[in-house]
Amino acid sequence: MILSYIRLNIKTLLLFLLFTAVFGAMAYVYGIPAEAIGYALLLCIIAALVTSGADFIKFRAKHRALLQFAEDVSCSISNMPAPSNLIESDYCEIIRILNASKKETASRLTGQYSSLIDYYTMWAHQIKTPIAAMRLVLSDNNTDTARELRDELQKTEQYVEMVLMYLKLDAGAEDYVIRECNLDSIIRQAVKKYAAQFIRKKIRLEYDPVQYTVLTDEKWLMFVIEQIVSNSLKYTRKGYITITLEEGDILCIRDTGIGIDEADIPRVFEKGFTGLNGRTDKKATGIGLYLCRRILTSLGHKIRISSSAGE
Repeated sequence: MILSYIRLNIKTLLLFLLFTAVFGAMAYVYGIPAEAIGYALLLCIIAALVTSGADFIKFRAKHRALLQFAEDVSCSISNMPAPSNLIESDYCEIIRILNASKKETASRLTGQYSSLIDYYTMWAHQIKTPIAAMRLVLSDNNTDTARELRDELQKTEQYVEMVLMYLKLDAGAEDYVIRECNLDSIIRQAVKKYAAQFIRKKIRLEYDPVQYTVLTDEKWLMFVIEQIVSNSLKYTRKGYITITLEEGDILCIRDTGIGIDEADIPRVFEKGFTGLNGRTDKKATGIGLYLCRRILTSLGHKIRISSSAGE
């Protein structure tokens, strides 16, 4: 801070030294006694130190006030320290103009975002009607084609549900109903949703009731478990999926699928990241696991993946 103050006032300091040298030289030329010259110089230096000290105290106080102002994100532009000269006044005016422009832009973007959210929320709810109609048409048809169509229809429903959950993420706690929930009830509902796929793909489910109660939001946690079970089914060609409760209150979902490349593990929860499997499959969105972690973090739960290619 002292060095910054010196650099700010370097011209004044150099002028002071120059004037001192000029007056000292003139006094010497005209034969003024050295004691008188020294006494005058001492008085000038004392006056300069006192003035500079007082000015430095103001400089430091203003610097700290600006730092505190910058750290307080809720501060108003009106709380900014008052300018002490014309240049500072100019800068303050520029800051006020930029602040007003920022508020106007933020307000406009908020309105546009709100309209976009309303539109897609309406779309997600309206698209459920034709999906339900198609499911009703296919309900009495047990041909292989109809079963495949029902599976594809279920994927469509899942994607619509992902859109709704994605739109609600920023609503945060407003949409949560936190209470004690029977974990077995949530697991059964999630597994039942994909019962037809288990049968069609001949994937065995190994699950014994975990007999556990968790403090959570049932709807959001069920969505997460559905996503993980859906991923397991998607990437498991044969074998089984196991759901167990491990030590340390960990709900573990294992599968005998193709696994995840170890290089992809650190990034699988990033939005839009599909990894090696996603590039091979060509249908991955990179949103499912991102939503899972966002939701679980909001609910106070954690999620992690342990895997390698082929496991």
